[in-house]
Amino acid sequence: MQDFMKSWRFKVLVGVLIVLIAFMIRGATSPQGLAGFTSQLMGAIAAPFQKLSSAIADGTTGFFSKFVHASSIKNENEELKGQIDELNQKLVDYEKIKAENEQYKQFLEIKELNPDYKFETASVIGRDPNDRFGSFTIDKGSLHGVSFEDPVITSSGLVGRVYEVGLTSSKVMTILDVSSNVGAYDTQTRDTGIVTGHASIADKGQCRMIYVDRESTLKVGDLITTSGSGGTYPQGLVIGTVIDVRPDEHSVSLVATIQPAADILSVKDVVVITSFLGQKSGQPSGDQAATPDNITTPADGAGTSGATTTPGTTTTPGTTTAPGTTSPAA
Repeated sequence: MQDFMKSWRFKVLVGVLIVLIAFMIRGATSPQGLAGFTSQLMGAIAAPFQKLSSAIADGTTGFFSKFVHASSIKNENEELKGQIDELNQKLVDYEKIKAENEQYKQFLEIKELNPDYKFETASVIGRDPNDRFGSFTIDKGSLHGVSFEDPVITSSGLVGRVYEVGLTSSKVMTILDVSSNVGAYDTQTRDTGIVTGHASIADKGQCRMIYVDRESTLKVGDLITTSGSGGTYPQGLVIGTVIDVRPDEHSVSLVATIQPAADILSVKDVVVITSFLGQKSGQPSGDQAATPDNITTPADGAGTSGATTTPGTTTTPGTTTAPGTTSPAA
């Protein structure tokens, strides 16, 4: 017994009893009595557990709040993305309408200057990347009144002519092509010649005026237009400006390098002249009908008789296609 009373367990027990007696005396003497003491004791015991419970609850609430917030941000992002897509589409539509308005404006300007012309506006829908001369396909064909050899222009100047016609599309040969021959006129000197393409300068978007009289005073800066000879092109269409003049190595005439007024290699919208005063007939021989799968090329070629011409080749009257030869101006 004496050993127990000397042990640390006894001392702890005595300490606990003293604390309990002190709380009981305080509770008995307080206005709330023993009930108040009991309440305080339970509160003291429960306080640590309440703090732990509160911490767990706060952590759980914060954890789920992050998920709710992330979901809300995702929804907002999706909504904003939808608005951006809608605005982008409106911008595309605006640019399309703007381009169409500009095209119609050009159409009206040309129409006012040339009341005898009949037009069909068209857009470029395809290009051959292997064709250095810039031929392209437009979205108009025979159903829209487009015919073989119809001139193709922009508000800036001549681009070329139609060389194949389908029901709803056509192919255009540009004036950069070696098989293109356009009767040309120098508005300053009144000299004439033929504007045709050349492989060495086609990638620069340039062409040449050949068969110019050696005694001509044609010079750099002169404006070249169509002469109207041949009936394929009306008179007075702007072709371009002279940027170089030199004697032709293969003849006794002059040859001039021409910078076309139209941006031929990157043109997007064009105007097809479907009718004009003095236009020659360019209907395919044998009344061959144009169909979507059968784009037709007349047998009489590019301003020649009995010759078929495709981009990149040249012809002589009464012969089949013969690269390296030329044909009369259209």
